[in-house]
Amino acid sequence: MLKCRFWSPYIVGIIIGLLQLPVFLLIGASIGTSGSFGSVACWVLGKGGEAGCFPLLKQWWQLGFVVGIGIGAYLSRRLSGVKRPRVSRLWSTILKTQALWPRLAMAFVGGFVFLFGARLADGCTSGNGISGIALLSVGSFLVIGSMFVSGILVSLLYPRE
Repeated sequence: MLKCRFWSPYIVGIIIGLLQLPVFLLIGASIGTSGSFGSVACWVLGKGGEAGCFPLLKQWWQLGFVVGIGIGAYLSRRLSGVKRPRVSRLWSTILKTQALWPRLAMAFVGGFVFLFGARLADGCTSGNGISGIALLSVGSFLVIGSMFVSGILVSLLYPRE
């Protein structure tokens, strides 16, 4: 399975769902990523106070989870043998395309608003979508439903090609 080009979403979903069990039982936390970004920002800016920026195992685990996502994606690409264009060649093509700049600006603003909302809600898509729904949290169902509706509505703003 590790050398497959694409993994079955059903198998991956089961693996992610089962990953929640040890996290809940051993750490008392839920799967999520946005807390790690706040902890890293706290550490970089030196705003930790006496307790420090990583006072709990939960923040350390989330940071390890985020790093593991990146490492896992890299290893998956390498093991599958998928070839990608060099980043420098890709960026030179992107930067030459004038029509792409408005889309990049919209993507940046959308990403910023999304991150701001995730921190404001004290959670992120993975935390609400995976752990919150697994815990049958009404708020998580509302958040995920709102994200789908918002995504559909915003997609209507893009011109059809």
